[in-house]
Amino acid sequence: MIAWLTRDSLAFPPADDAPPDAPLAVGGDLSTARLLCAYQAGIFPWYNDPPILWWSPDPRMVLWPAELRINRSLAKAMRKPRFDITFDTAFPAVIRACAAPRAGADGTWITPDMVAAYEDMFRRGHAHSVEAWQDGVLVGGLYGVAVGGAFFGESMFSTISYASKIAFVSLVSRLRENNFSLIDCQVPSDHMASLGARNISRHAFLQRLRLAIDQPNPPGRWHAASGILP
Repeated sequence: MIAWLTRDSLAFPPADDAPPDAPLAVGGDLSTARLLCAYQAGIFPWYNDPPILWWSPDPRMVLWPAELRINRSLAKAMRKPRFDITFDTAFPAVIRACAAPRAGADGTWITPDMVAAYEDMFRRGHAHSVEAWQDGVLVGGLYGVAVGGAFFGESMFSTISYASKIAFVSLVSRLRENNFSLIDCQVPSDHMASLGARNISRHAFLQRLRLAIDQPNPPGRWHAASGILP
């Protein structure tokens, strides 16, 4: 049975109890405290309309930073000085661009409540954004949550080819520099697989997650500018 969460408790059922492709729990709220508890337990919110649905799918798609794959076309795009990459300079713009309607999709799971919740996470130094700019215009980016040595990717957008992928490459370079060991991509996708992500069992993910979140990376704003590393 799916557990119903109350607002007066932050406790989640064990992630191992979740069905492979159905929610683990329903309800609760999107407070920063609850979201951090969820991420540390390998759980994340994903829903279109209330109530809030909490997931821990099996398998889980992850990317080990050292296994980032840059194919020939992406490498060629990176050699062209098309984009300026920054960190944490335009989080509200990035999350709203990620929430914008997309071709072939009905609605969005990044609801106004989700936007408000992750903006609060950003203000507290837990959520981060990567921005790709061209001639001063935001043309791509992504956002996610950092806990210890784990980064939980939430969403990305691009209005120009390769903008979001180059932002992601810059993110991975930064995570490697700061000894992050795990990037959670949540559910399988061809897009992330093309960048080197792969599926592992939920059990293996939870084991690696426990090690990653114990790494010493305190919350705080990331510096604004970053070069694109080859």
